[in-house]
Amino acid sequence: MSDCSDMSSYLSRCQSCRVESGCFMVYERPNFMGQQFFMRRGEYSDYTSMMGMSSGIKSCRMIPMHRGQFRMKIYERENFGGQMNELMDDCDNIMDRYRMNDCQSCHVMDGHWLMYEQPQFRGRMMYMRPGEYRSFREMGMCGTSFMSMRPITDMC
Repeated sequence: MSDCSDMSSYLSRCQSCRVESGCFMVYERPNFMGQQFFMRRGEYSDYTSMMGMSSGIKSCRMIPMHRGQFRMKIYERENFGGQMNELMDDCDNIMDRYRMNDCQSCHVMDGHWLMYEQPQFRGRMMYMRPGEYRSFREMGMCGTSFMSMRPITDMC
């Protein structure tokens, strides 16, 4: 029903789950670290092999529902440098839409967003809450930039 930074205090292993309402991000390591996956209402009986998460869920974060406008500024370089564009909806490919080669920092002004490593909402993803994100590399994304992004709407 809320965030859990370390599930080991509740379970020795978590290999499956059921989301009864709302949306969650689940993480492969404690303290909301490592690879993350978006889950909406439904049953996930063996998502670990499907998503390549061999060690199971170690932490989870509840995504609050946002009603209203979605706004995010994306930047080509770290520390809000280079080309900037503002989004208010899905962007399946920043290269095609904005002629940007990379997205290495962002400022989420309204709503909650999912950012994807590859175009067409594929590859590793990262959950972004409202705030400033000066460097994805410093956040542990190993130099990864993002090529597509979408707001988390009331699809949960």
